Amino acid sequence: MKTKFNGILTLLLAFVVQISFAQQKTISGKVTDSSGSLPGVSVLIKGTTTGTETDFDGKYSIIVKSGDVLVFRYLGYEVVEKKIGTSSTINLLMKEDANVLDEIVVTGYSLISKKKVSTASTQLNASTIEDRPSGNLVQTLAGQVPGLDISISSGQPGANALVQLRGVNSINGNTEPLFILDGTPVDEDNFRSINQNEIASITVLKDAGATAIYGSRGANGVIVIKTKTGSKNTPLQVNFNSIISFSSFPDNKYNLMNSQQYATLERQRGIGLGSGAKVGISYPANGGPLTDEQIAALPTGDWEREFLRTGITKNHTLTLTSGGENSNQFTSIGYFEQEGVLKVSDLKRFNLRNNINGGSDKFKYGTSVSLNYSTNNTPTSIGTSGINQNPFFGANGALPYLLPEEKPTTQELVDNLIFGYSPYFIQDKLFRDRQLTEELKIIASINASLNITDNLTASLITGVDYQATSLISTRDPEGFNAQYFNSDNPGYSTQDSRRRAAFNTTASLNYNIELDKHTISAGLYSEYFKAFLRDFGFTSNGLNPKTFFPGDDAGFIGDNANDDLFVDTVFASRIDAGLLSYFGTLDYDYNSTFGLSATLRRDASYRFSTTNRWGTFWSVSARVNLDQLDFMQGSDINNLKLRGSYGTTGNQRINGGTYYTSPDLAFDFYATGVGYNGEQTIGLSQLGNDTLKWETVQQGNIGIDFGVWNSRLRGSVDYYRKKTSDLFQSLPVSAITSVTSINANTGSLYNNGFDLEVAYDIIKNNDLKITANAVGNFNENYLGDLPAEVDDVTGEVQIIGIGRNGGPIFERFDVRYAGVNPANGNELFYDRDGNITETPDVDKDRVWSGLNTTPEAQGSFGLNIDYKGFFFQTQWNYVLGVDQLDFDYENFMDPTSISQFNLSSDLLRAWTPTNRVTDVPSIQPGSNVGNFASNRFLADKDFLRLRFATIGYSFPQDVLKKVGFKKLRIFANGENLLTFTKFRGFDAASRLTGREYPTPVTYSLGLEIGF
Repeated sequence: MKTKFNGILTLLLAFVVQISFAQQKTISGKVTDSSGSLPGVSVLIKGTTTGTETDFDGKYSIIVKSGDVLVFRYLGYEVVEKKIGTSSTINLLMKEDANVLDEIVVTGYSLISKKKVSTASTQLNASTIEDRPSGNLVQTLAGQVPGLDISISSGQPGANALVQLRGVNSINGNTEPLFILDGTPVDEDNFRSINQNEIASITVLKDAGATAIYGSRGANGVIVIKTKTGSKNTPLQVNFNSIISFSSFPDNKYNLMNSQQYATLERQRGIGLGSGAKVGISYPANGGPLTDEQIAALPTGDWEREFLRTGITKNHTLTLTSGGENSNQFTSIGYFEQEGVLKVSDLKRFNLRNNINGGSDKFKYGTSVSLNYSTNNTPTSIGTSGINQNPFFGANGALPYLLPEEKPTTQELVDNLIFGYSPYFIQDKLFRDRQLTEELKIIASINASLNITDNLTASLITGVDYQATSLISTRDPEGFNAQYFNSDNPGYSTQDSRRRAAFNTTASLNYNIELDKHTISAGLYSEYFKAFLRDFGFTSNGLNPKTFFPGDDAGFIGDNANDDLFVDTVFASRIDAGLLSYFGTLDYDYNSTFGLSATLRRDASYRFSTTNRWGTFWSVSARVNLDQLDFMQGSDINNLKLRGSYGTTGNQRINGGTYYTSPDLAFDFYATGVGYNGEQTIGLSQLGNDTLKWETVQQGNIGIDFGVWNSRLRGSVDYYRKKTSDLFQSLPVSAITSVTSINANTGSLYNNGFDLEVAYDIIKNNDLKITANAVGNFNENYLGDLPAEVDDVTGEVQIIGIGRNGGPIFERFDVRYAGVNPANGNELFYDRDGNITETPDVDKDRVWSGLNTTPEAQGSFGLNIDYKGFFFQTQWNYVLGVDQLDFDYENFMDPTSISQFNLSSDLLRAWTPTNRVTDVPSIQPGSNVGNFASNRFLADKDFLRLRFATIGYSFPQDVLKKVGFKKLRIFANGENLLTFTKFRGFDAASRLTGREYPTPVTYSLGLEIGF
């Protein structure tokens, strides 16, 4: 009986299992679009976290039950749901979702369909930003946005870059765009703590139609940065990215001398080794010229190796994303460590970011929190002419026959102050002194929106940009500089703690209604901005070398009443800044074919007097989507939009600097001083001007967006005209009050130009895609209405150092160099009338050249190739129209530096009685070389540079499934690999004057794993 019962149970179990297996089955298929296979499409069983992705060929396979619903998702495409039926195969042709594909961030306040945009903007996605070795994400934008000029200020890890959009808009005021990160305005000069692998997109807003909504902060354009987010109904996805980079010092064409060349040059001057250095050989004790044998035996010191290195960068980022039915999250953890090519310089940072978004159709919310900590070692005095300070002077200017390993003792350096010993001074300073900046940077925002009705939405976003920095700057008490310049109280330690917090809150009410083919949108906004600066620090003068350690007080020496040698200094500052704004927008659209938009904004700034505190800024814009018109239907042109805008924006940071610069120019100030017979007095130090106001930028823009052959050829062209009026300048006044000038709004500045963006898919099929792309900008810049009289000599209205009416800003005003006099080797010059002279009059013979350091044209072009998982990309940057004095070459060609610093071998072809036809003047005493400032060393800094190149491979899904990965990508990058330029120096992209930290050449290897 028991056996029969067991048999019945066995049959019943088999029947249940059979039914269960009958309910489950494997569904497979292929997902494609109009161009072919779609790899990476998410295939998810609705209501669960079970899913898969399509492989490189667009194929997938998944086990399901009858009645399940498969959800197919891919960025930029319509979401598709398929219910499981009797078939075991589901093939799918996905269609591009115009709403998703066209939706871009146009302002920090709203999203708008690209098809309905009537303003000028450029958007970059994550692929053009991430996986770069730079410590500053802004530097990666160079060449990628038409009209955006990125001038690299230094190769120091994490160094700031100067960003200017569509020319220079001010003489003395801030010229950089407003940066918005996830709805929060952030410091445009500090991105060293931000991990660029967290960035999803960067949108650059250019014309008044897009930037007038920012009022007194939008004069120089706006750059809106969005970080990555998760996706709803997505299982946990983990991604790890690791990059290691190697950076080296760039080459130059200064032809610096070796020891044999230098000793030969000295012999030409009739002198011996200039420094009296210990070079390991015998030489005339009287300092006379060396023999050929002695010259041949001279060693050459490797000073570049002493000061420079191959810098290694490590960049690791771990991200986790997930999402449920009503919320999603993105978490990123990053570690970045970069050695500069200059020894001692480095940047280390740790990043943590968490973004959460969620809600329902009625209520939506989001949070964005970024915690960043960094340490930055920055050698001081870079770019200066201090022969005992600047490390690049030591690396490139050392006498070649001096050896780093034969450094004299500190006392020997103090007792023998010889200029030729400068590399030893600097060597001592670089490895003894310290300047360390620690920074905690928090950027956080929270946003919420409530759909009050189907048409009315209320929104609120508030954010903070908080920076707490601690600076430690020390001079070692046993170092040369301390012992020579402050022997009575050698060494010092400066510590500075600075806290900056900028809060921004925006509340809005938006109304949207659709009436048949008509859509009307209106928005009312209020915005409040408040920033706080608190700074406290001290300098302890004189340190005990036996107990001193940077950052603590063990080496501090207390003052005594006998000599006051160890008196410490204390400093502090407290500044508050603020803005209050009200603004509104109105948009009209007819059938996605015609559109009008208008913006009006009122701003009040703390920087101006109460009688002149408010300013009004506005814009109007319009568009016609020509491709929607009947006569365009059926043509090869699938996208053609004509748009235009005009409006005004403001610049309330009229004296440059930060939020806190020049907060009180509208007021009179008095200061104490020393008067007659040494008596203490009080007098007027600043004559206030209560009529000071914003600089105002008026801008008009006309543009065309186009796409041909299903957007195989696509791009945009813009023409713009800008005028900055009410420029902030010093206006001369009577000296009767002891003050000779007053701050005022006077003068104009113009920028006119073109922007171009174009891309073309040369080949586009399932296996191979080749795309060529290019961006470019041409800009003309000139001054007008300068507050000056007509000059008697030039006949121009001019201000030396700024420019002239009708000329470009910061135009060069020089005596023109004409060459070498073959008769005597003297320098020749042109006078004002073009006549040759050896003795120009600097007051009368200088002429305006039309040249400056602002590019006339710039941009990039490149090629993207994808073939069965292999990818290759290049970006070539170019800049035209930059002219700048090459102070490095001028120093390397200075004959008065012979026997003191290294020089160019070009001096070996200097004029002599037997070498009369040459381009190098006489180096003998008695010539006029160096007596007159001229444009002899004016350099053409136009360049073409291979800014970025990458090659790599993404493994296909069928291979990854076998090892349990969802993504595996390997790649190699290179930055600044090749530069073609007439400029002889280290970095043609730098606009600085010389002896600077150049941008290095960098090679990287990277790996990305997803699971």
